[in-house]
Amino acid sequence: MAEVQLKGVTKTFGPDVALNNVTMTIPDGSFVVLLGPTGAGKTTTLRMVSGLDKPDSGQVSIGGRDMAGLTPAQRNVAMVFQQYSLYPHLTVRQNLEFPLKSPLLKTPQADIDRKVEETAEILQISHKLNNKATALSGGEMQRVSIGRALVRDPSVYLMDEPLSSLDAKLRADLRVELKSIQADSGATLLYVTHDQIEAMTMATHVGVLDNGSLVQFGAPREIYENPVSIYAASRLGQPRINVLPADIFGGAPSGALNIGLRPEQIIQGEGEDSFVQRVEHLGDQTRLHLTFKSHDIITVTDAHTELKSGDIVQIRPHNPFYFDASGARLA
Repeated sequence: MAEVQLKGVTKTFGPDVALNNVTMTIPDGSFVVLLGPTGAGKTTTLRMVSGLDKPDSGQVSIGGRDMAGLTPAQRNVAMVFQQYSLYPHLTVRQNLEFPLKSPLLKTPQADIDRKVEETAEILQISHKLNNKATALSGGEMQRVSIGRALVRDPSVYLMDEPLSSLDAKLRADLRVELKSIQADSGATLLYVTHDQIEAMTMATHVGVLDNGSLVQFGAPREIYENPVSIYAASRLGQPRINVLPADIFGGAPSGALNIGLRPEQIIQGEGEDSFVQRVEHLGDQTRLHLTFKSHDIITVTDAHTELKSGDIVQIRPHNPFYFDASGARLA
């Protein structure tokens, strides 16, 4: 595996700036998730690393080697896309073998057979090896798609929202499997998603992108607990961070326009009165939808709470975040 570096990478498509001077280091053996909404620059970053697109300026290096002018095959990267990208007329075994039969790799057949069997066992599709791809379920097809990357030994794995088209249970199952595979193999993996749960559960590092700019890069917990801006704070956390006028509780620092409160930053049972509008029982937790001084707040409480709509709950902030007029975090 290898460290990946982007230095001052900029990419435009006509008048649109897809990436704006992005500098980022993806450590060797890390699981890096690029997080942000549609249009943030996530997939473009992936395409810069893969060689599918070329930057207008800046440098991409893998393992300390400048990738300028090198094709995706020469960069030794393996990609997994949102769509399955399988050959429908081939069996699962043949689909898994296909990347290893490249003339560039010259892989002996015995090694191909071994890698296919090992990968199929890891992804729990050994019993499907002789099935045509068209006979598989959506989840099985995505496992094969992921397997086509895993059979190789690339410098870096690149994955573009590979789980987004699956149902909730399959997504949860494959999240666990992907993280386990990455951790066991020590692979360097760059993963694109807009799903913050995937970022929080799988990533060693998260890169938060906004309109082509890298807003913050760090461990998921670091970004959650120490966001640099309202935007970064809103990318992680469920329920989303509450953003309210800075002086709603009093005591705001100079220059603050907004206060940010995650559920654990709201102390219940003391402070000022808020009104319960709705109670959502989710099994392991209960969400409270509150109204406080005409503002909506969502927080969580004990799973077995007896609170109900119309009740009054006293609340106060605890170690809140404050943001200035630009949305930047105040110390």
